[in-house]
Amino acid sequence: MDFRQLKHFLTLTETLHFGRASELCHVSPSTLSRSIRQLEEALDAPLFERDNRHVALTRQGLILQRYARDTLEQWEALRHTLAAEATQLTGEISIYCSVTASYSFLYELLSAFRSRHPGVELKLHTGDPADSMARVLAGDDDMAITPRPRVPPPSLAFKSLTRSPLVFIAPFTKTGAAMNWVPDTPESPTPTQWQDVPMILSEAGLSRDYADTWFKALGITPRIYAQVAGHEAIVSMVGLGFGIGVVPKIVLDNSPLAERVRILAVKPELPHYDVGLCVLNRRLKSPLTQALWDEVNERT
Repeated sequence: MDFRQLKHFLTLTETLHFGRASELCHVSPSTLSRSIRQLEEALDAPLFERDNRHVALTRQGLILQRYARDTLEQWEALRHTLAAEATQLTGEISIYCSVTASYSFLYELLSAFRSRHPGVELKLHTGDPADSMARVLAGDDDMAITPRPRVPPPSLAFKSLTRSPLVFIAPFTKTGAAMNWVPDTPESPTPTQWQDVPMILSEAGLSRDYADTWFKALGITPRIYAQVAGHEAIVSMVGLGFGIGVVPKIVLDNSPLAERVRILAVKPELPHYDVGLCVLNRRLKSPLTQALWDEVNERT
């Protein structure tokens, strides 16, 4: 069976750029355009809105995107099931994680797997951990290293890798006069101490939820200096003296700028981050995904 048209279509939905998509598919732009045109003719529906500058999915294109992902996923699962007697797994697994997670967990997570299954290609996407679970749910990635939410979606399986406290960090300076907004007694916070503190927080995600809850319990609305995608940038901005931030301690421990900030002994402490690997339950039907999942030893 030939699924090239569906693969061409899915690659274009990810890049929304005919030139980049044709390079990723190793075909000419005219071949890619022909594949899309043949799909549109077969379905009698437009899949993309396009002009000289932009490419966007239509409503019909979104429907086909879900179908194409499910179809190719089922085909891969069937292909590997029927070839179960083969000694070597082949195929591709995509993993999404933050930059910190990429060098905190990936080597340990993947080194033994790569030795056992050299025929498996691994695609890594990095970004804001707040986006990780949504990417897995949407089918953009097979797995993600992500903080466990308060209420995990029932469609996801989750294996814990580590726990890390969330901490308040302030600039490290020997002359505190230039930063008199740093609370003197963070172990006994008051609204007066914190109401004018410039805060650097995540745009979204669990750490932002916990920080908002902490300030709400204090009875104030924090003064937001900046909202940042990704915790690594928060450490940089705090180190430069722009404000106080909230990050998982594991990010601070792995940051090259750790010596430029200090942890504030804030009470009450923020909850811990439970960081782990998540995957859609239905993806575990794939021998590839199941093989990697089985490699992970859950923290107990």
